[in-house]
Amino acid sequence: MSTAHPVPELDLEAAVAHLRRGGLLGFPTETVWGLAADARSPEAVEALRRWKGREATRALSVLVTGPAALAALGAELPERARRALGDLWPGPLTLVLPVRASFAPGVANEAGGVGFRCSPHPLAAGLARRAEQTAVGPVTATSLNRSGEPPARTRAEAFELARRLGDPALALLAGEPDAGGGEPSTVVDLGTSPPRVLRRGPLGDPALGPLLAAERAA
Repeated sequence: MSTAHPVPELDLEAAVAHLRRGGLLGFPTETVWGLAADARSPEAVEALRRWKGREATRALSVLVTGPAALAALGAELPERARRALGDLWPGPLTLVLPVRASFAPGVANEAGGVGFRCSPHPLAAGLARRAEQTAVGPVTATSLNRSGEPPARTRAEAFELARRLGDPALALLAGEPDAGGGEPSTVVDLGTSPPRVLRRGPLGDPALGPLLAAERAA
């Protein structure tokens, strides 16, 4: 792709407006950089897949403000598991749950589950909150990388990736601090019986134990 296009850095209000128009937005989290698109827009989600080179069969996680946002999105989470989640969110955990809400095709997995991510990073949290307030999205929280390549861990890496691919639809969220640079989030699927850890990440078995036990007991 051409690298002739500059990579804009947008403040929060401009970033949300960019997402509303179907644009893509790189943003930092406490782990790696994420890639946001309006998760209810088929056109935006398709643009994200083209940018990443990602297969249509692979689901996409979404960014939320916290456990209270799950009910509004039609996610099914027993109260006992919700209490256990309070010790893990915000944090490096993507939680896959069955949902009743409508998302763009390809956001949910084949079983109808969606991965929810609640980041403590101030820029990611601010993006999730402002998107919720302005009825955009929710927005996706997949990693900022081409499929099969490592995710961007710093703003410099995010800029380099964006410049290399040269897509005018992609902007970066301005502000500090940078991404934490740690491992991508731990992924847990609570839509299966028993629950499954799909990706080992920053959270190990001791941290996940209360959540998994609560879900099994529900």
